[in-house]
Amino acid sequence: MSKVIVVGAGINGVTAAIELKKRGHQVILVDPGPLPHPLAASTDISKAVRAAYGADEDYTELAERSIKLWRKWNEEFGVELYRETGVMFVRRREMNSGDFEYESFKLLQQRGHKVERMNSAQLWKRFPAWNPDLFRDGVLEIEAGYAESGRAVATLIKRAKSLGVELLERYKFDALEDVSGRITAVILSPSTSLRTGSVEEWSEWDERHRRLRREGSGERVRRRMSQSRGESLKVTSRDPSTPLGMTRVVSDVVVMATGAWTPYLVPFTKKFFRASGQPVFHLKPPRPDLFTPERFPVFGADITMTGYYGFPLNRDGIMKIANHGPGREMSPDSPQRAVTSEDKEKLREFLSWAFPELAEAPIVYTRVCMYCETHDGNFWIAPDPERKGLVIAAGDCGHGFKFAPVLGEVIADAVERKSNPILEKFRWRPEVQVGTGTDVARFVGNHDKTTPFVQR
Repeated sequence: MSKVIVVGAGINGVTAAIELKKRGHQVILVDPGPLPHPLAASTDISKAVRAAYGADEDYTELAERSIKLWRKWNEEFGVELYRETGVMFVRRREMNSGDFEYESFKLLQQRGHKVERMNSAQLWKRFPAWNPDLFRDGVLEIEAGYAESGRAVATLIKRAKSLGVELLERYKFDALEDVSGRITAVILSPSTSLRTGSVEEWSEWDERHRRLRREGSGERVRRRMSQSRGESLKVTSRDPSTPLGMTRVVSDVVVMATGAWTPYLVPFTKKFFRASGQPVFHLKPPRPDLFTPERFPVFGADITMTGYYGFPLNRDGIMKIANHGPGREMSPDSPQRAVTSEDKEKLREFLSWAFPELAEAPIVYTRVCMYCETHDGNFWIAPDPERKGLVIAAGDCGHGFKFAPVLGEVIADAVERKSNPILEKFRWRPEVQVGTGTDVARFVGNHDKTTPFVQR
């Protein structure tokens, strides 16, 4: 049994903590809180869960395992964390070999998935918000959907605590203690910048957020939400037992699962990672009947050209549309972490031709979702070869949450140095150069100037 400190209680950290505890390790989970952390990429209303990955069999196979486990989680936790609404990737032109949509369709067919090719007006009649004359082809993955991400993290935090994971929620990470090339401890200090409290308190706060999203719109709602958060702000005083309020926690292994904070908390990783912010919008459609899960699946709308993807109405009558693009490089704590007027203008332009019924829909909430980017678009889950006792579990690249049910196993195998074929893909790889990614669903600048919408 080892003493493992997991820094960061987002989806990577909490699943790793649970799995390591199940394997008999002593586990301490560290996060400044509140949990789920309001700035973490994991903390949102929805994340896509799909096996469509172009021609990439590794991610497709991993997603297949994950989807089966999402269904089991629904039963085990007694909460619908995963909703199987279908996921549809469509194009304005006919799919051809090499296209993300075509390669996804072909591979999913080969692997026995329930898929349909969206290339006839008859098929499109099921989805009246879409224009079949504009979107001509694509793939509908029937056994796919989305996870209620913030709710899932809150549920998993409770599970971790029930298993005996020690949670240090009011402490922020300051440094690694490196003794002759071995990480022997982490240095922590009390967190004073954010509201502290239990997952149960967060759930109450989140419920208030959801109610505000249902009732209002725009800047007024964001102000009210900010005020509601401020009502429960508490300041944790410095720990009097140490000279500067610092706490040293000894470890055998440290897992840094700190998402987009990683290149800032562990500066040498700036060679491998880039933190980028992507705009996210929550809207309240004037005609909700067109956007229910039965008539509007999770979608990517010519995503390799526009970057836009989105979700059907959730239980609160809110739908989310976001952009999976190049983003803006920034720290998660940057004062520039806000949706810009240009982001809003681009969204309105996209909606005006893709979903005219949403063109004037009130925006009830916005946020910037932070990605931890790697040069090749693959996750980075690996022991540091130069610093014994350190494992990095980051590099989500905007597509990690769907794998929540299998992430803990993968990270725990990296900690224990166990054989796992997928870890070769996620290995320590400083030799990989910028721009070598194979995620063809990312916007790469090949603007389509022949259609009404042009990504600027």
